[in-house]
Amino acid sequence: MYISRLSLQNWKNFQKASTHLPRRVFLIGPNASGKSNFLDAFRFLKDIAVSGLGYAVDSRGGVSPIRCLAARASSSVLLQVELVEDDESPAWEYTVDFSQDAHRKPIIKREIVRNLVTGETILDRPSRNDTADPLLLTQTSLEQISANKEFRPIADFLASVTYQHLVPQVVRDPKGFSSVPVSNDPYGRDLLMRIHGTAANVRDARLKRIGLVLRQAVPQLQSLEIEMDSRGSPHLIGRYEHWRSHAAKQNESQFSDGTLRLLGLMWAMLDGDGPILVEEPELSLHPEVVRSLPQMLLSLQKEIRRMRKKREDYSNRQIIISTHSEEMLSDRGIAPGEVIRIESGSEGSALVSASADDRALMERGGLSAADVLLPKSGPKGEQLFFEFP
Repeated sequence: MYISRLSLQNWKNFQKASTHLPRRVFLIGPNASGKSNFLDAFRFLKDIAVSGLGYAVDSRGGVSPIRCLAARASSSVLLQVELVEDDESPAWEYTVDFSQDAHRKPIIKREIVRNLVTGETILDRPSRNDTADPLLLTQTSLEQISANKEFRPIADFLASVTYQHLVPQVVRDPKGFSSVPVSNDPYGRDLLMRIHGTAANVRDARLKRIGLVLRQAVPQLQSLEIEMDSRGSPHLIGRYEHWRSHAAKQNESQFSDGTLRLLGLMWAMLDGDGPILVEEPELSLHPEVVRSLPQMLLSLQKEIRRMRKKREDYSNRQIIISTHSEEMLSDRGIAPGEVIRIESGSEGSALVSASADDRALMERGGLSAADVLLPKSGPKGEQLFFEFP
């Protein structure tokens, strides 16, 4: 399953926006246009499914910081997703529309679930029960096991969303950034512990596959493994070829930032089957490695599909990447429909797909997304930098 459409209303930068989503998305746009906020819409839906509406809103500072500053007639915030099965048939549509009460607590205005296979509306709130007990509107049905039985696949799927923005310094020194254990940290505080805690046969198979791909960026890398030291801290061990007969060992403290970022991204792709959200994977990487990154990820997706046929727990994961990289977007394997451009305006940001002319230039003219679409994503204005008076 994957998310085939996202619609937003009064969500952060977006007053009203909707876009089609393929299995691979490259998100581009100027700074502060809303790329991170676009990705956060998926994280928000995950937080609802896992921890509830109250947590999802409170962890973002409340309804007011979430609501778009350009909001006009409607002050509520709406998110809607359309989900498609792996055979490309429409499956579900989920809508949540919320505002805040007099105490600034989130409250449901509408919650709708439609089965797109049968055309049936499974849920439409507020219901009679909500009218009789308004306190029920402080929670979504999505987050309640007793209420989501008929559409639990939506809750399970949204709970599987993964956000990845690995910080190498955090991976090297997780205790220096958090004295208490964390789990599923997108910045990498528990990355090594998650790798070590994976079943040995699965872990070793993944590290072997990651190592084979990683050698394209780090040619001297011979193998990857994980070890636990005497103090109970896991360490990633890389064996490197050199002039001696035995490979030299290095741990994560000696890995380059780019190596750790690549490794973390590939592990995240193998460790789950829901959509994966990635911010600027080009950071700390050599331009030539960035240039090959789309093909590296495509190869990994093919490997995941191959492993799935062997009845292992993998699927063709949807990946949504925000980027500023000309090198990455120069890959001519990137289709026009895989690029979404965010365009800022006085009434909020818009989600812009490739035009017919853009498609013609890329599909028939042989140009890349870097040639055609990236130049349109820069800041507007004739002069971008000003001298001090």
